[in-house]
Parts: sequence; structure tokens; C-alpha cells
Amino acid sequence: MRWSQLFTKTRREDPKDEVAKNAKLLIRAGFVNKELAGIYSYLPLGLRVLNKICNIIREEMNALGGQELSMTALQNPELYEKTDRWSDEVVDNWFKTELKTGTKLGLGFTHEEMIANLMRDHISSYKDLPVYAYQIQAKFRNEARSKSGMLRGREFLMKDLYSFSDSEESLDDFYDQAKGAYERIFERVGLGDITYITFASGGTFSKYSHEFQTLSEAGEDTIFVCEEKKLAINKEVLTDETLEELGVKRGDLIEKKAIEVGNIFKLGTKFSVPLELFFTDEKGEKKPVVMGSYGIGPGRLMGTIVETMADDKGMIWPKEVAPFAVQLVWLPGEGDKAAEAADQLYNKLIENRIEVFYDDRAISAGEKFADADLLGLPYRVVVSDKTLKEGKFELKGRTEDRSKFVSEQELLVLLK
Repeated sequence: MRWSQLFTKTRREDPKDEVAKNAKLLIRAGFVNKELAGIYSYLPLGLRVLNKICNIIREEMNALGGQELSMTALQNPELYEKTDRWSDEVVDNWFKTELKTGTKLGLGFTHEEMIANLMRDHISSYKDLPVYAYQIQAKFRNEARSKSGMLRGREFLMKDLYSFSDSEESLDDFYDQAKGAYERIFERVGLGDITYITFASGGTFSKYSHEFQTLSEAGEDTIFVCEEKKLAINKEVLTDETLEELGVKRGDLIEKKAIEVGNIFKLGTKFSVPLELFFTDEKGEKKPVVMGSYGIGPGRLMGTIVETMADDKGMIWPKEVAPFAVQLVWLPGEGDKAAEAADQLYNKLIENRIEVFYDDRAISAGEKFADADLLGLPYRVVVSDKTLKEGKFELKGRTEDRSKFVSEQELLVLLK
């Protein structure tokens, strides 16, 4: 992509109506556009990041045996009435609407009821199990406050996977597999070292659920981290019983703020019984399907990467999710030689299937370098009269203090 063909522009000043660092930087860099509080549109650069995060998640879910589908956002109240989740007194963040006929509908905040009802047409025997189905789809939550940018939205993307098993033992086995897949996801997007499996309340579903919490002062949760065991405990379940069960001493824990980037629940038969999702076992006995739920927000993950990795100059994208691998910067000089050399290198990078964002704008070097730091691509390559005299290209990593001169062949090898 050439910058001269990109419709978005960078900003020098922070948006006045944002307090979260992630939203300030993403808006300034032209990655997202704020439509309303907690509601953001993804612009071309931001969508590239979001799609890469989604693809990493998709790869890990497919490796678990997950099958992707896409359910509707509009929800049938009858399903939620059966599980006692339609009432605003029970679920206080519903967005509700109605058809012109007066029929009431909900905008989906989650899909347990809907997919359990859907599976009634596809699961009837133990031979049909297990099933692992997931989607990456918009969710809607009428949050009372939304001041954390991408970390707490009213409309946001979620990957929600639902497992359907014939027993608690089968659920436990898949649950552990999902736990490992989540760890790989956070490792791949660059958050592995600061993300902890966190024991949290299982609510009415089970004794514990597991959250994945990324350390950050911008986080809304308080967790207690045990570095030795690489686990954490949410403040809400920090009891003597929990400590004893996990084999952790209170003195080994460090209090931290964190962002919840994913969670997994053992649902058991909470939804299958009221929605009449049953199967017949090998003995011909009718039993309820045992369910699990596994959520992760790609947009929140994107905001968390910005929140935890940015510096005072701008964003810093890990290689696997960066919108492009390298920013090619042409600096105007005497004559057209530098521009011609930059064009040739741009084409060469494309030929070698290296994702390149070409800053071909006729603006000052200072503006270009400031924008390059703001966008935060892993590498910056400069072509100028100075580099032409050296017969090489100037290469600098986003987190490196100094640049170095490399030949075209060295550059291609490094970027590949």
C-alpha cells in the first residue's frame, strides 16, 4: 500500500473526548474512528491488524476441531425467557428493539441460548458428540460507562466457541485443550509473558472459571499473581480455601491491575436442560448435553497490545499482527534518483511477498519519521540521497535506538 493512496490521515493531537491510551493512539494513527462512546469503526490499517488477530484465533480454534459458523445478532426473547436471562433485572446490559409488528427482539450480548437451540436439530445421539462450534461476530452490550477505548465497547467483535460433550469428563478434556490454545494465542500476539491464567468465579456454572488477564495499569480487574506457578487469582475468589486448593501461599502473591482478554467457562447442563438439548447414550438413556463456553475479544486484544506495548512516540506492533512488516520511507532530495530507487525497492519487496507500507508523500523527513513511530510497524527502511551514496538502505527496528545500513539482499533476508 502507498500512503498517497490511503484516505486516512494521522493527527498530532490526542482526541479530546478520549482518556484511554489505546483509543488515543489508534485514532491519532488513523486505525479506528470513534462513532459514539464505546463504538468504533475500523479503518484500513486497523482492519488489517484486527483481521490478523482474528486469523490467529481462527487457526487455534480450527486446530482444536472447531467448526466456524455465523449466527444472527438479532435474538429471540423466548429462548432467553427459558433460561431467565431476558429480564433487565437479571441481565442489565441488553440492547432491545422491536419489529414494526410489535415483536420484541434482543441484540446479542452472547449466544449460549441461541446455539443450544440450534444444536437441537443436529444432536440427538452420542454418535453426534462432541461438537465444537465457534463464530467471530459482533456483540452488543449496553454498558453504563465506556471510557476504556477498545477495552470496553458497546459494540464489539467476539470469538465465542461452544463445546457440546456427552459427559463432564469429556468436557474437562476439551476445556484443558482450550486452555492451551488460549495460551498459544496470547503468545503469538506478543502478550504471552504478561498474560496469566487467572482463577475466577464460576458463577452459577461451576466452582471456578478461568480468565486470561494481561498485566496493565489500565486494567479494571485486580488480580493476585504467583510468579513461581505462572498463575493468578482474581480478587473476588481470593480465599483461604482457594489458596489451599491451588497450593499457593498468600505471601507468594503480588497484587496487580490487569485487563481481562479472554475467559472460559464450564456451563454443564445449565442451558441444555431448559432448552431441551438432549442426546441418547449407548444404553438408550436420554441425557442433557454438557456444554462449555470460550470467549475472547479480538478488538479488546488489539487495544491491550497498544495499551501495554506503546511508548511515548506511538504504537509498537508485534510482527504477527502488525498491519505491514515494514514502512518504506522515501526522503525527497536532489533530482529523482531517490524516488526511483524507492519505487524499485517497493516493487522488489512486493515481489518477495513482504508486506510493505510505502510512505511516498512529498512531506518533510521529520513528519515522516514521526508518523512512522506513531504507526509502530516492526521495521522502517529509508531511501534517500544519503543512502544512495552508501549504495545501501537505512534500516531501523521500531524498538531499536540506532539504524544500520544494509544491502538489498540483506534487507530481503531479514524481512522474510
